[in-house]
Amino acid sequence: MNYKKIDPVLIDQLKNFSSEKQIRIMEVCGTHTVAIHRFGIHKLLPECVKLVSGPGCPVCVTPDSYIDEAVFLARSGCKITTFGDMIKVPGSKTNPEDSTRCSLDRERAAGNDIKIVYSPMDALKIAENTDKEVVFLSVGFETTIPGIAVTVKKAKEKNITNFSVLTSNKIVPPALSALIDDQSMIDGFLLPGHVSTVLGRTGYSFMEKLKVSSVIAGFDPLDLVSSILLLLSLIKKEDYTVVNNYQRAVREDGNPVARKIIDEIFRADEVEWRGIGVIPGSGLSLRDEYKAWDARHKFDIKIDNVYDNTGCRCGEVLKGLIDPPECQMFRKICHPDNPVGPCMVSQEGSCSAWYWYG
Repeated sequence: MNYKKIDPVLIDQLKNFSSEKQIRIMEVCGTHTVAIHRFGIHKLLPECVKLVSGPGCPVCVTPDSYIDEAVFLARSGCKITTFGDMIKVPGSKTNPEDSTRCSLDRERAAGNDIKIVYSPMDALKIAENTDKEVVFLSVGFETTIPGIAVTVKKAKEKNITNFSVLTSNKIVPPALSALIDDQSMIDGFLLPGHVSTVLGRTGYSFMEKLKVSSVIAGFDPLDLVSSILLLLSLIKKEDYTVVNNYQRAVREDGNPVARKIIDEIFRADEVEWRGIGVIPGSGLSLRDEYKAWDARHKFDIKIDNVYDNTGCRCGEVLKGLIDPPECQMFRKICHPDNPVGPCMVSQEGSCSAWYWYG
């Protein structure tokens, strides 16, 4: 890491920070996790400060059952369109005597119709030019949901009836509340920069009431070091103000236009977070007027022959309870060529970051 881009005074302040108690900071965003490890910022931390990874990667928190649903639709003859990071995410085991778990990658190899797209609008264009049923895997946080909402609205306007979405959209604030309520011993949060461009600083006002310090952070080394220092200062002073340290991208009220289209197309719903469980109000389902484009409403999806997973501890990693190397499978059985859990599949996953950068 070339630390010349960071004021050496800041580096010294971080290295020399002291506290009588151990301070645990969670970086919520998967991109933060990767950047912190890639830039070696975790090596600057004093012994009294520990960074733990959170559930800020939509791929990592997509449950087994969602992959099973997508596989069912693929085997039923639908054309599945998806972002590339979902291809290798493991679903459930389909045979109690075998460690093999279903995935879209395996379905594609078996001859089923799986297409990687770069936007939901690409999937809609495919539907316009085929009679086949096209299903888009609607996975993501606040940053990708507006684009999906616009696509569903466009499908209704054009009456494209062979297009639908299988939703697993999640919103960040309820997950943060659940982590705080879960007594996960987190003293402060580095809040995600991308999601915050939609939510704004005011989207986290509830954090102040829950008395947890938090800082919205960018992604370059200076952003991260300065944000960690700000957060440590807030924690030490027991100051629970939400600080926006990414003002070049995040406005006070975020992006009202993006939030408006989300509210127009979706409604809040409970949803399962892989390894964490069901969190009320943390998911988004299509409103009734858009049910015709809801894959679960359109198709009779059946999942059976599901067996327990292989002992993957991604759930504990996502809650910040353990570091990836504490999982008995890390590097031994679970690695990028054979990902057992979603935290190793995603490039923004905690296990992947630890594997590549230490």
